[in-house]
Amino acid sequence: MGQDVSGERTGPDAVRAFTKALLRDLQALEHMLSHGMIESGVRRIGAEQEMFLVNPGWRVAPVSLEVLEGLEGPFTTELGLFNLEANVEPRLLSDRCFSDLEARLDELVGQVRFRARELDADVALVGILPTLSKSDLSLDNITPKARYYALNDALSQMRGGEPYKLRIEGSDELYIEHDSVMLEACNTSLQVHLQVEADEFAHLYNVAQLITGPVLSAAVNSPVLFSKRLWDETRIALFQQSVDTRSATVHMRELAPRVRFGDQWVRESVTELFQEDVARFRVLLTSKIDEDPNAVLAEGGIPELQALQLHNSTIYRWNRPCYGVGGGKPHLRIECRVLPSGPSIVDEVANAAFWIGAVMGAAAEFPDLTERIEFDEVKANFLSASRQGLKAGFHWLDGEAVSARRLILDTLLPLAENGLSAAGVDSGDVDRYLGLIRERVESGTTGTQWMMRSIAAMKGQGSREERLAAVTAATVNRQRVGTPVHTWKLAEIDEAGGWRLNYLRVEQYMTTSLFTVHEDESVEMVAFLMDRRQIRHVLVEDGKHRLVGIVSYRSLIRLMADSVNRKAEDAPPVKMIMERDPISVAPETPTLDAIDLMRRHKVSCLPVVNGGKLVGIVTERDFMPIAYELLEDRLREA
Repeated sequence: MGQDVSGERTGPDAVRAFTKALLRDLQALEHMLSHGMIESGVRRIGAEQEMFLVNPGWRVAPVSLEVLEGLEGPFTTELGLFNLEANVEPRLLSDRCFSDLEARLDELVGQVRFRARELDADVALVGILPTLSKSDLSLDNITPKARYYALNDALSQMRGGEPYKLRIEGSDELYIEHDSVMLEACNTSLQVHLQVEADEFAHLYNVAQLITGPVLSAAVNSPVLFSKRLWDETRIALFQQSVDTRSATVHMRELAPRVRFGDQWVRESVTELFQEDVARFRVLLTSKIDEDPNAVLAEGGIPELQALQLHNSTIYRWNRPCYGVGGGKPHLRIECRVLPSGPSIVDEVANAAFWIGAVMGAAAEFPDLTERIEFDEVKANFLSASRQGLKAGFHWLDGEAVSARRLILDTLLPLAENGLSAAGVDSGDVDRYLGLIRERVESGTTGTQWMMRSIAAMKGQGSREERLAAVTAATVNRQRVGTPVHTWKLAEIDEAGGWRLNYLRVEQYMTTSLFTVHEDESVEMVAFLMDRRQIRHVLVEDGKHRLVGIVSYRSLIRLMADSVNRKAEDAPPVKMIMERDPISVAPETPTLDAIDLMRRHKVSCLPVVNGGKLVGIVTERDFMPIAYELLEDRLREA
């Protein structure tokens, strides 16, 4: 996402000029393909490491620009101020390339971690940071660069100003609305690149589609978003919805999402994908293009195809076709975007080796794969892996049904070993990294499973946010050691850092599972809720989930005292006794400010409102853990 843009997306002249350049680039690419100009005879791999920056409370630290000021090397910004990316230099797929890749990733992440610590921050490698909250995704945390502002504006315009509606169902259900593209900043990945030749592109791309779902099932590492337990790899659902330009009002048209797996096999050439994307998706970002690729070709040069590359960067295929120029030669790559960041660097490199090896091995083993399985079944496999990880079941060649574990252990790992060995990869690298995948699958301990087992083991300990902070802290601590996830001990609540780090803001401990009433309901419903749910405050909201009042236990007692002579059937509505327009706070309110507000207004609870909608409540009872810890500390000092 580093290419500069003009920011003139809404200007029709700029869009027409860019579209003309885009079509010209397609024509030039077709010329290069037909004249055999794409580099061949060499196989390279590369990677892009995305990461979160976290503060001492294990929440996001929006300090990427400050971190970059102290770094030199292949680092770049991302959409969110709490994200960074390191671009690993391409290397030949041979010898000890994966050991070299691991060492380089260790070096680059280590440089970021060292610089971040100077700013009281750290690095977390995880697909979705468990401690993320919606308030972290305000435009205050967008990286202040023209590209990101232009991207946000363009997506908003294409959606007709409609909010982003995120709905994901897993063990829990998440349904929220958001007003910007910042949802995309929740995702980090290790993007893996494989250079391919022009005449083999179609087959290798189809093979990549076939094996990506099963490979992902062993690599899942993103089960939690906004405290909800969702898919084993929630990034897949989140990313598709976070940059979706389809308007909900056009309900009868079959519109394709910009984040996509695809709809059919590639038959002959990479141009099929580029042509489809140009035809289906309007220009999102523009930039002034000075290059005339046909003129460059006529003079014996190699064009950059700047317009095509920029447009391609706004189409988020999970296996993305890429054109580039390196060493003066044009080449093609398949970029795998499904692999999440983490759990550790050695896990990431094992995932990369597995994906690359399985592509190469399956390409040799299945020359006729498109005749042996329907594309829709391959796409279903990808979604099944995203939802269920190693518990998924897959459609396989010739109508076979097979579990994720059996397919990986019996078929894909042997194919990956053959593919890497045939490419000249050192046997030590092959054994080490594919061996880690085998051990992970046999133990059933993916990053997702480690995280969910850790959360389950801490049930009843601390608050929900403390448990998520403990998982995040444990992830970072074990990443520093560099061991694979299937050997990690479970996270423990003490790793969260205690209450001082987990009661900084209201959203860290507020209650979000609410029992509310409408103002026209009977007060008997309020009494029922207070009795059965053991609560002392019932919030009153309207049909649009806007806070309109609150009923306290004291108000209910007063009503009962005043209704001695009232007939039983004359129960008044809630609006007769509720307190209208109660004092409320936002989720990001500092705890000390919330306590001060409660003391000044002499109230025992605070409704929490975000964007005009009721999202939670904080009561005096929620501060009991703080009081307990403070008292315990004082007694120890005594």
